[in-house]
Amino acid sequence: MLGDVIRRRCDELGLSQSGLADQVGVHVRQIRRYERGEQQPVLGVAAKLAETLGVTLDELAGVGESPLDGDWWSAREIEVDGRALVATVPVTLRRRAPDLLAVEGRGWSGELRVWEERTLTGWYGGAGAPGTMFFVLDDERALAHGRWVALAAGGAVTGGHAALARTREGAATAIPRSTS
Repeated sequence: MLGDVIRRRCDELGLSQSGLADQVGVHVRQIRRYERGEQQPVLGVAAKLAETLGVTLDELAGVGESPLDGDWWSAREIEVDGRALVATVPVTLRRRAPDLLAVEGRGWSGELRVWEERTLTGWYGGAGAPGTMFFVLDDERALAHGRWVALAAGGAVTGGHAALARTREGAATAIPRSTS
């Protein structure tokens, strides 16, 4: 598991084995041993690895992995030229702490606070206006539905329905259809 986390995060960060070794303060051979599962780092090195890779020690060790981690689709109800549309984008959720998820999508990122493994509240920012999100998870933790709110051009507050699902279709169909 440790090796999988190291490889995945290095790929995501564009970090080479030698770059990781330099930042952590170990030889590149040691990083290779960790990746192959031949050795486990001592606590001090594990803490430096986790910090450099932007993960918790639990995530680095592969314990407490969340069923929410991984690839999802985000859908938002938006209005363009007076027409109601559903915009979908792929997003990645990753547990950063027992009650915190990092959210990353195309051109934006944010955080979601996890309340009792059932409710998600948070913020996002990036290319467009920053906003907030509120989601309620279904019992299987495969779909979350809720609302988004953001500051629109001219200072108006805008928002609409939102959803997170494991598939694009699942996210899009979770948005209630406008009757107008």
